[in-house]
Amino acid sequence: MRISPPVLFAGAAAVQRLLAGRLPTPPLVLPALPLVAGAGALAISAVAQFHHSRTTTNPVHPERVSSLVTDGVFNYTRHPMYLALAGTLVAHAVFRRSLPALLPVAGFVWAIDRWQIPAEETALSARFGGEYRDYIRRVPRWLPRV
Repeated sequence: MRISPPVLFAGAAAVQRLLAGRLPTPPLVLPALPLVAGAGALAISAVAQFHHSRTTTNPVHPERVSSLVTDGVFNYTRHPMYLALAGTLVAHAVFRRSLPALLPVAGFVWAIDRWQIPAEETALSARFGGEYRDYIRRVPRWLPRV
């Protein structure tokens, strides 16, 4: 049984809050802003491309995908929405000035990489065959190649 990525994200953020304790005075707003802005831009771009391609953004039912999106941000990372969620969690840890609050980020990435992404890859491979396998060879799962 998989847990929905937004639920995992919310759980990780809640654990961050517990690990970080009281909000520091002052929080690190300026360093966190570019992180959260970049994550937001990445997520908006990815969702817009899914909508433009008229395919589902619902991670719980990857078998309902209607088209393989490989352009735009998907040309650099296969999972920009998950990368954006992880980036937002990193921004939250920075904002709270908490190194322990980075632990839930690692847990979120591990859970997504271990359970959610394999289910998606299985569904996409079944649906798009060689086209998807070529995409996997060309584009990294998480971080863009430099």
